[in-house]
Amino acid sequence: MEYIDYYKILGVNRNATAEEIKKAYRKLARKHHPDLNPNNPEASKLFQQINEANEVLSDPENRKKYDQYGKDWKHAEQFEQARKQQQASGAQGQGNPFSNSDNPFGNEYFTYEEGGDYSDFFSSIFGNRAGSRQTKFKGQDFRASVELNLTDAAKTHQQTFTVNGKNIRITVPAGIENGQEIKLAGYGAPGMNGGPNGDLYITFEIKNNTSFTRKGNDLYTTVPLDLYKALLGGEEFIDTLDGKVKMKVAPETQNGTKVRLKGKGFPVYKKEGEFGDLYVTYQIQLPTNLTAKEKELIEQLAGERKNK
Repeated sequence: MEYIDYYKILGVNRNATAEEIKKAYRKLARKHHPDLNPNNPEASKLFQQINEANEVLSDPENRKKYDQYGKDWKHAEQFEQARKQQQASGAQGQGNPFSNSDNPFGNEYFTYEEGGDYSDFFSSIFGNRAGSRQTKFKGQDFRASVELNLTDAAKTHQQTFTVNGKNIRITVPAGIENGQEIKLAGYGAPGMNGGPNGDLYITFEIKNNTSFTRKGNDLYTTVPLDLYKALLGGEEFIDTLDGKVKMKVAPETQNGTKVRLKGKGFPVYKKEGEFGDLYVTYQIQLPTNLTAKEKELIEQLAGERKNK
């Protein structure tokens, strides 16, 4: 298996912090997503490598293994276990799998320097000795991010993207959360020695393209209300995700009054027909550029209030 320098793929040095790796991954994933580069045949391969690099370097344990074992980082535990067994056998003076009969390097245990081919070492331990059974390893998991507008996340729809040269179409349920992750089993890298494929993990990044604020399944909005309607009452048209609705405004509504529109919020994830609520806060607007007549009437009103 070809060695890939994941640090070079992400454009960071080997001492990069977790935050630097995260920023580099997000920037490159957006730039090289195959859907944004339909005319670039290399986009899918590069996008896969970017996701592989993030999969390894964003996890402290995986990163440690990668720094030590290179491309065979996934098999670090098996490597260490085999080496310990090797050392134990040598200490007892028996059972050395690398005796003179099959080890061209003599009685010394076989060791690898950085850049050596660990795959050959595993093969010699697990696969090529007479009658031994090959150990199966699960393939590497992939990770990808998908950006959605809030209005798109509010409805069930299909998304198509390319991973490892394959087009994958998924149904995104309405109500998905920002940062939510879903798993597609078997869509990762192929397994080793007949092992199962890895999985694909997709993280959703929701961009708010509305005037609403989302908190869970509830939505919040502020609506300007003119002074006269607030004093006398009336009707007001309120924007919701699925159009305008007409609401009654009670007389003498105070500034900052909050009302709830039940069931007019965000869809509940994977619960068809269930929705959160929409909370409307009224912000009373004072009139400006008053005419002389308006000022006179307001002064009369102020006098009436004083005499009460």
